[in-house]
Amino acid sequence: GCAWVRPGKDGEYIPLKDISTITVKVHETASYRHRGICIEGANSYENIKNIIDWAPKVGFNAYFFQFREAFTFFERWYSHENNPLRKPEPFTVDMAREFVRKAVQEIKKRGLIYHAVGHGWTCEPFGIPGLSWEKGEFEIKPEVIKFLAEVNGKRELWGGIPLNTNLCYSNPEVRRIVTDAIVQYLQENPNVDILHFWLADGSNNQCECENCIKRIPSDYYVMMLNELDKKLSAVNIGTKIVFLIYVDLLWAPENERIENPDRFILMFAPITRTYSYAFETEEELPEIPLYNRNKLKFPSSVKENLAFLKAWEKAFKGDSFDFDYHFMWDHYMDPGYYRIAEVLNKDIKNLKKINLNGFVSCQTQRAFFPTGLGMYVMSATLWNSELNFEELADNYFENAFGADWMRCKEYLAKLSDLFDPSYMRKEKEIVTEEAAERFSSICTYVDDFRKVIASNAEGNENSCHAASWNYLKYHADLCILLALALEARARGNKDKAASIWKLVEKYAQEHEDILQTIFDVYLFIHTLKSRLGFSRNK
Repeated sequence: GCAWVRPGKDGEYIPLKDISTITVKVHETASYRHRGICIEGANSYENIKNIIDWAPKVGFNAYFFQFREAFTFFERWYSHENNPLRKPEPFTVDMAREFVRKAVQEIKKRGLIYHAVGHGWTCEPFGIPGLSWEKGEFEIKPEVIKFLAEVNGKRELWGGIPLNTNLCYSNPEVRRIVTDAIVQYLQENPNVDILHFWLADGSNNQCECENCIKRIPSDYYVMMLNELDKKLSAVNIGTKIVFLIYVDLLWAPENERIENPDRFILMFAPITRTYSYAFETEEELPEIPLYNRNKLKFPSSVKENLAFLKAWEKAFKGDSFDFDYHFMWDHYMDPGYYRIAEVLNKDIKNLKKINLNGFVSCQTQRAFFPTGLGMYVMSATLWNSELNFEELADNYFENAFGADWMRCKEYLAKLSDLFDPSYMRKEKEIVTEEAAERFSSICTYVDDFRKVIASNAEGNENSCHAASWNYLKYHADLCILLALALEARARGNKDKAASIWKLVEKYAQEHEDILQTIFDVYLFIHTLKSRLGFSRNK
């Protein structure tokens, strides 16, 4: 009867029962091997410690720190980016390293699988720091310039960002430096269970030199993977290596094949997919477009993404998982958090059918506002892929909200539909009377439910249930402001929409202390402001 509806003490539902009267026999095996969470967003150390503590209780078995120090994911919080009401706190790379060191102890204490690094191998081995996606001035040694990708006739940092800069992979010296650095890292960090070796972030940024254009990027990538495997075997390092199918690397190698599949884990990262539709396995897959260096258009449909995955099966047959982004940005397109959880349930159910053995979620660590339904659905379906979404939702809401759980479930499900995630994703026409009226109706709908929230929040003796209802009070306020901004936008009044959006930002910023453990204000503002275009004269 115990349940953990969100990280922290206020997310624990522990019923009072006489343990001597309870007899339980459980014999279960998880449906999927890979069940992990990857750091993103803005985080205090306590946020990370709390989610690591929570993760195995609900069925996750892995945690992934991106980059060597995870610096940017901590620095965003301590600098209080996107909240001018808070004073920035000093934060250094050494502090980030210490946070990761302590957090890894928490990971190991709980027997979780520790994933590490990802991006950064295209810059760190050459003395260029890969701390964040921020543009900056970086000192590059003259002898390193020749190793950078040549794009438009120039060898330089791509957009001024080291993490986004690819290399001249046809150059054997480049491949040697990168693979030697990975071997050294693993020798110095034997506590890493699974190491991620990714190329640069960004897209259409591959080398155009006369040698690199002879093969597509994935061919050079597989060459490096094979070279790395031989070096690791030579020094008796058995660590598994994750390689990435992502943007330019969606196109499978034309000539190279992975020689030792047991060393590697394929990671499918369909970052440009839509979340309006789940992974479907019955439909015929489309033809893959020809690779066109640095002029690629990336697939949004699920079918197109799956076609790329299928093509990679010729180059690699081995362990694999989906690395996906349901709670990175897209959950903000669904303020009720209901429909995104439903799509996620279907996605995870279908992973085996597309030959993927699990899921690692690249996401904010605070995806629990208004509820943790999506995170519960993720963990539960990864453990048992036969579970029905509606039954999962019923179970979650009953544990999180108590007596009036059904009314809360119905309220948030309808709220998701009123915001219309497909509309929020710009998959429908923006300026329409129908959309404006729908957003207008949200204000009345939310106001009508306030009395239900109040009656359950006040005097509730169950601390978990009381906290869940209390959080809904703030969520109701925020939803009304957001609906008003979206109504103005749907009526074509961009300036009014931008003005009301400022009130949305202000409300989130003013209440950040209360909501800090469940709501990533930095990522909420960053995502909606950029994706919905809430700025004047745009």
